Amino acid sequence: MPHDLVTEFEARGLVHQSTDAAALRQWLATPGRRVYAGFDPTADSLHVGHLVALVLLRRVARAGHEPVALIGGATGMIGDPSGRSDERNLLSPAELEANIDGVGRQIRAVLASAGDRVHVVNNADWMRGVGYLAFLRDVGKHFPLSQMLAKDSVKSRLERDGGISYTEFSYMLLQAWDFVHLSDALDCRVQIGGSDQWGNITAGIELGRRLRSRDLHGITCPLLTKSDGTKMGKTASGAIWLDPKRTSPYRFYQYWINLDDDDAGRCLLRLTEVPLGEIADLDAKRAANPAARDTQKRLAEELTQLVHGEAGLATARQATDIFFGAEIASLDDAALSEIFADVPSHEFPRTVLDGEGLPLVEALKATGLAQSASAARRTVEQGGGYVNNRRVTDPAHRLTAGDLVGAATLVLRSGKKSYAVARFI
Repeated sequence: MPHDLVTEFEARGLVHQSTDAAALRQWLATPGRRVYAGFDPTADSLHVGHLVALVLLRRVARAGHEPVALIGGATGMIGDPSGRSDERNLLSPAELEANIDGVGRQIRAVLASAGDRVHVVNNADWMRGVGYLAFLRDVGKHFPLSQMLAKDSVKSRLERDGGISYTEFSYMLLQAWDFVHLSDALDCRVQIGGSDQWGNITAGIELGRRLRSRDLHGITCPLLTKSDGTKMGKTASGAIWLDPKRTSPYRFYQYWINLDDDDAGRCLLRLTEVPLGEIADLDAKRAANPAARDTQKRLAEELTQLVHGEAGLATARQATDIFFGAEIASLDDAALSEIFADVPSHEFPRTVLDGEGLPLVEALKATGLAQSASAARRTVEQGGGYVNNRRVTDPAHRLTAGDLVGAATLVLRSGKKSYAVARFI
């Protein structure tokens, strides 16, 4: 017998709205129920905002049910107006196909450890070839215009200067039909999603009632936002992606490490499977000693391992340790650039490493870690000069190719926290 999934959602603050809770619990009382969430392939990678739906599907599997991840190969051609203030750019067929492949790989990777009864489907498979007139006749006639106009996602767009196109206005019909189709094909009768999906979910529930006289259920969770109301996963440099080529494991890990206390506590509750008792203990520790950032560390470890695996977590930990003084033995140039993205850098001709090499004192001055050669010499003599986080006390030390940790990079440090990157090209 599966445990009560709805109660778990409620305990973790994951319920924003739902259909009748008693009926939902009754349906989920039988093991092996199918529950779905949708992911539109608007990019070739998911981002932090998608983690809520992914973790919800993992909870579905842990509760003894079967998660269904729907990739919107058809709906992605249109664009969901929910939660947006402007029209989405339409993707080319090639872009869309590449995005479907990328998103599909990430979904399977995150859900792989949740069990072997995971369904990943693409709504293009049942929408491809459906005629416009047939769709209007069979589906469109069941959507009263007054109800569509009353949906929050539509009303908010109509109130703006740009309005909403007929293309995006029609998105609701496609998602509603997805729900009915999945109830036909997989007996999937529960849809979960973010709070901005409530209008689309209820449209599908109503269509199921009208077309099949079938009871469908829906549940939405709060959107992943910070305490100030802004969306989680956005930084000055852009979104935090799940693809390591877009956002390195180190940057991903550091994003969670640097969250505010309240945001970190909420994310640990909603995005991880850390037991509630342990979370309560961490909350108490955070209140007593917020500087320790125990909650942030636990959160960063859980989510980095989930998205990037043990190897990605190990890399992120190593990179973090390096930034706080651990010796740099072997990292490639790309990883060093990620770790030290915000510190000064200086380019030298590769040839300066030949022969006797480049005087360390000169390198410290050139990178701005010392104001003059004499100041650089004093720093080294007093034990404050470091090459790749190894202390150098000889002011006559010269840098050679043997000091490189990447193909063309080494890291200089003055004192405890002043870093610079030297690149040799």
